[in-house]
Amino acid sequence: MIGYTTVGTDNLARAAKFYDPLFASLGANRAMQSEDFIAWVNADDLPMFSIHIPANGQVATIGNGVMIALLAKNKAQVDAIYNQAITLGARDEGKPGLRGDSGFYAAYFRDIDGNKLNIHCM
Repeated sequence: MIGYTTVGTDNLARAAKFYDPLFASLGANRAMQSEDFIAWVNADDLPMFSIHIPANGQVATIGNGVMIALLAKNKAQVDAIYNQAITLGARDEGKPGLRGDSGFYAAYFRDIDGNKLNIHCM
């Protein structure tokens, strides 16, 4: 159902330095790019994640209640991606751990522009 997700940035090069190594750890590569956006994907038939300079020329802002959830293979990958994100400059929004009793293992962080992300496995 989802074709791609987008978060805003005011500094495409800086944001790419954050996302390139993070997504490489998840097996994703750059799929598309131009002067104002970059998109990553794991495979041609899967949804993409992109960062964009706002089209209206205004400052990029974060959405209250908006979060992008990234799928991990297992708990070890959740831990590794979370730690890598923090090392790359992300802010902690919830350390890795089980949430509830459904087997949902997740961690939460904000990227360098303040966008909230989750890395999880079931």
